[in-house]
Amino acid sequence: MPIDENLPGNIRTQAIDYVSVGVKAALSTVPFAGSLLAEIAGSVIPRQRIDRIADFAAKLEKRIKHLEEESIRVSLNDEEFTDLIEEAIRQAVRSTTSNRREYLASLVANSLSTDAIEHAESKHLMRILGELNDIEVLWLRFYHNPTIAGDPSFRELHKDVFEAKIAYIGCSKEEQDDHALQESYKNHLIRLGLVDSIISRRDGMPEFDSFSGNFKVSYHRTSALGRLLLRSIGLIEAGN
Repeated sequence: MPIDENLPGNIRTQAIDYVSVGVKAALSTVPFAGSLLAEIAGSVIPRQRIDRIADFAAKLEKRIKHLEEESIRVSLNDEEFTDLIEEAIRQAVRSTTSNRREYLASLVANSLSTDAIEHAESKHLMRILGELNDIEVLWLRFYHNPTIAGDPSFRELHKDVFEAKIAYIGCSKEEQDDHALQESYKNHLIRLGLVDSIISRRDGMPEFDSFSGNFKVSYHRTSALGRLLLRSIGLIEAGN
């Protein structure tokens, strides 16, 4: 897993040079965030995953370099913050995409901002993030603007993910499987409380679907918790 090529050249080059010599050497290539993580990370990181942590540290450096170093180091005395960092490291170790490490860096950085929610709440959001795969994160962002014409550039960028998978009488086994997987992403987001199902109503009363045995759903949208997670990982602006 290479260091993200979109990172600044000095950070990327140094990280690549040192990533093979050990945890602290890799993290020390990132001036402040690396040393911050190195204080906690020694016993958490498998050696073969150091490159992912170096990439995460570099992304975090970009997001917190404008903050006062001393104020951040004060947070190291907060057990909730160190737990948050440890969880971020564990998830970064398991991550297989640069986007996932970007989400983690954003969540940690947002927990340090002056108007941030409590570290314990950020840790809760990170655990929820850990239950989602990258496709489910994209679907969560999709439901933030559930209208047909919503977020055209975002939907075009990820059109392969959002293409409707339809199951119908006589469809192939592969089509059935694709439909089942796509439905499972949506249902998982609903179970976690990240997406709300908006019930269809007629004359003020919920409509019943005799085929499914449940109320008819008009559409789905990101819940308040889902929007908070999206803001925390940098997928929507704070004003949304």
